[in-house]
Amino acid sequence: MSEPAPVLSLASRPEFTWVRLKALTLNSVSSAHTRRSYERALTQFYEWWRPVEHGPFSKKVVQEYHAELERRCLSPSSINVQLAALRKLASEAADNGLLSPDVAAEIAKVPGVRFVGRKVGTCLTQEQAQQLLLLPDPATLKGKRDQAVLALLLGCGLLRSELAALTIGHFEQRDGRSVIVDLVGKGKRVRSIPSPPWAKAAVDRWIGAAGITGGTVLRPVNKADQVSGTSMTAQSVFEIVERYSRLLGIRVVPHDLRRTFARLAHLGHAPLEQIQLSLGHASAQTTERYIGLEQNLVDAPCDRLGLRL
Repeated sequence: MSEPAPVLSLASRPEFTWVRLKALTLNSVSSAHTRRSYERALTQFYEWWRPVEHGPFSKKVVQEYHAELERRCLSPSSINVQLAALRKLASEAADNGLLSPDVAAEIAKVPGVRFVGRKVGTCLTQEQAQQLLLLPDPATLKGKRDQAVLALLLGCGLLRSELAALTIGHFEQRDGRSVIVDLVGKGKRVRSIPSPPWAKAAVDRWIGAAGITGGTVLRPVNKADQVSGTSMTAQSVFEIVERYSRLLGIRVVPHDLRRTFARLAHLGHAPLEQIQLSLGHASAQTTERYIGLEQNLVDAPCDRLGLRL
């Protein structure tokens, strides 16, 4: 006679089992940003879940929680992150013998919230991007660092996690110009990114003033305007951009500056495939979404063929 399939009930709220399962789930995720999102989502679910009231962890419970999140008027993206975390939790619980594989498979079928239309992020104009670059005070160490942050985001289209991990060794001279080489980005894809002279100049001003000769490029700066650590976090990059965007009067986040890089490069007639290589996109369609590419009926491709009858 076969043993009954395990169910995850936590009826008596044994903290050890939950902490262990949560750790297994988070350790199975490679992205630090995803780990933070999943940790927050799982904590919020655990605070809501009452096994005596809702029953053991199941598709029904996840669906009830889905309905609760919608009642709270959370955005589709927030709800989808919560559901993704619960699907991952179910998968890890099943792999470790804490949940029936059949129950985990049913939970995996719970659909997320569909997006209607296409989300368009904020893109700065060339004038706005120029204004943003000039906002940090170059007379201070902190201002030099912040200007380097903005210059690399706008000039190279980096992700904030990539920028936080950037080292002095990533910069090399290739074909007579400064290039960020062998950068490991999203999806573990390795790429090299040409750096505009003005962005590299901003980096050189910062590392020269800070006395940095090796290691990570970006460092914390304390209230006394002195370097106070060996590295910065991706969240610190986010906060720097947020602070200067408030001064600019246009709310943008680091990913908007990456999108701005793509849009301005396209408007400057950079080839689409070269923009794709700089951004590290696996698909040209992703790059097209960043650019906001739309069909041009006035200056159409057929007008550039050079043919006549």
